[in-house]
Amino acid sequence: MTPFDEGGAIDEAKLRAVASWVVDCGVDFVVPCGSNGESELMTLEERATVTAIVADEVSVPVLAGTGHPGFEETREQTRRAADAGADAALVVTPYYFDHDQAALAAYYRRLADESPLPIYLYNVPAKTDVSLDPETVGTVADHENVTGLKDSTGDMIAFQRERRLAGPEFDLLVGTGALLAPALDAGGDGGVMALANVVPDLVSDVYHQRADDSAAARALNADLVALNQAVTARYGVPGLKAAMAHRDVPAGHVRFPHQPADEDVVEEVAALVDEALDRHTDGPE
Repeated sequence: MTPFDEGGAIDEAKLRAVASWVVDCGVDFVVPCGSNGESELMTLEERATVTAIVADEVSVPVLAGTGHPGFEETREQTRRAADAGADAALVVTPYYFDHDQAALAAYYRRLADESPLPIYLYNVPAKTDVSLDPETVGTVADHENVTGLKDSTGDMIAFQRERRLAGPEFDLLVGTGALLAPALDAGGDGGVMALANVVPDLVSDVYHQRADDSAAARALNADLVALNQAVTARYGVPGLKAAMAHRDVPAGHVRFPHQPADEDVVEEVAALVDEALDRHTDGPE
């Protein structure tokens, strides 16, 4: 996520602190300028700035969100992300207009042809009202510069079909913290999720526990579902930042037109954070 100051400007010091904190808690890569980074509320220049700050701060790979509704902006944003030090680009489906599957496949193929970075597809129909079919993912996955997919549909049937159609070398990432363990069991490689901004330590534990005890990983993941729903579908970015602030993580302010979480939401997400931490750690840090 992206911390902003009271005036809506990017807070560089807090952004560096957040990036360092999630890495110290065990995440394997970071994603600036995704949906929960409020990327759609930033200019091209601001997104490039955020990507550069994060890339300078961390030693893990940087998967930068570069998608816009139009091709020209996306291509330019991807070029700027490369210049800023990103290792790959996360590209949301073009939205607003109703593009068919053939148009979506052509869009990603052309972008991959021209991109200086490997491309990760990003399917999040709840935000875009556009969805990539598994067959389209499989078709695009054979491009040498299309490396993976973030699937935020919550559809595990489609997720398993994508695994089969895209092949074993394709990075298949789940986009919701509620489904990390089931997605790993279904052949997924990892995840990109809002939840990892709040409890990166516990999300990392889910991933690593699965290697030794998949049942334990699923149990831990189940304990995080209520918190995940609160900071995504129910309260969105304001709830996410409130949950982070409860852990003394410098989440900063939301960017207008987002509104700060009200007191009832702050108390609810704080209780959910405490519950998750009390179950699996020594308590809030």
